[in-house]
Amino acid sequence: MDKLKLYGFNNLTKSLSFNIYDICYAKTEKQRQQYVEYIDEEYSSARITAIIKKIVDMIGAEILNVSSQDYDPQGASVAVLIAENRRKTSEILAHLDKSHVTVHTYPEFHPDSSIATFRVDIDVATCGEISPLSTLDYLIDSFDSDIITMDYRVRGFTRNLEGEKIFIDHPIDSIQDYIEEETLNRYEVYDINVDQANLFHTKMKLKEIILEDYLFHLEEELDEEEKEEITESIRQEMMEIFHGKNLY
Repeated sequence: MDKLKLYGFNNLTKSLSFNIYDICYAKTEKQRQQYVEYIDEEYSSARITAIIKKIVDMIGAEILNVSSQDYDPQGASVAVLIAENRRKTSEILAHLDKSHVTVHTYPEFHPDSSIATFRVDIDVATCGEISPLSTLDYLIDSFDSDIITMDYRVRGFTRNLEGEKIFIDHPIDSIQDYIEEETLNRYEVYDINVDQANLFHTKMKLKEIILEDYLFHLEEELDEEEKEEITESIRQEMMEIFHGKNLY
């Protein structure tokens, strides 16, 4: 495909909001607290910063500034200011300070439930030619992704050489276009797209529940009835998050 010739620089803003949920069955409150502690260690601000650095490298950008914080009792945040990597061409980068990556984590549980949930919110905003869509498979694989919700929007406009406004500079029918088929096959996938507004929304829910993957520090043997009950409670939690409402 021929490159689109623009007047001046490309100031389209491409924003990807990415929410991942990991679900766990922890029978006792102690086990649920241990799960939260495990998540806090596994996805500390240091680990998240490493993931973001990989994202920035994948989209061909460079890091200008990193701010990170771990919270008490739980959770972490990382914010990274990035720029399109044009240093080698000595171009002025004043307009590129609007690009950033932010990540926030939210491990939680309720004392009346044996289900613990970990949510991570990732926002990648790029200004210019670079797009965050190429990082989707890496992001999905970087976390235990049971439920995924994604929003992608292209905002603003740039101009071609004749002065006509360009509101989007790359082809897209769905966020799914940028996810590997092997990844998509593991999930139920649902789209809500508003093409005329350059706004794309995709939800994904893991198809298969392998119970052993959801049991955290469970030492006792389970009979078939218990396995079925736990599997059903995990399935309901996933359905409620996927549909965004309580199901009774």
